[in-house]
Amino acid sequence: MTVPELETERLRLRGWREEDLPAFTEFWADEATAHFVGGTCNREAAWRIMAMYLGHWVLRGYGLWALQDKASGQWAGWCGPWNPEGWPEPEIGWALAKSFHGRGYATEAALRARDFAYRGLGWPTAVSYIAAENSPSQRVAARLGTTFEGPGQLRGKPVGVYRHPAPSALGNQSS
Repeated sequence: MTVPELETERLRLRGWREEDLPAFTEFWADEATAHFVGGTCNREAAWRIMAMYLGHWVLRGYGLWALQDKASGQWAGWCGPWNPEGWPEPEIGWALAKSFHGRGYATEAALRARDFAYRGLGWPTAVSYIAAENSPSQRVAARLGTTFEGPGQLRGKPVGVYRHPAPSALGNQSS
């Protein structure tokens, strides 16, 4: 399967590449970036996670894109529609490399990913699962116009469930 490539003003949302592994491994080795997405791991485990992200595209026809900063060419993180086996419902997920925090990249990528999920996949709704302690992602969720629905559980851990606006509530706006 070919992963479709999308763009925003500053980002390229593209398929995963072997050359993403060093930056991806760095992400997973750092407690500050890996904490809310499963915790730290080594290069071998990071490779397996990257393979899982690619496999989701094959099995579901959609998934998390690797984010590439258009100006520098650097791997910036990941974002996309996500619904692996056992997930309560379809999610728009994101995570960024530390050097891309605090500059609006997550919001930019998530808006484009949500547009793809709604227009390209026909999703009627989506959520984002965010830990109570993850205030940066909660701020992204607010910028995306989500509504906090309440507490939930994801893989045995407590999370907040943030509901994205329905496609009809977004009108014809495009990211």
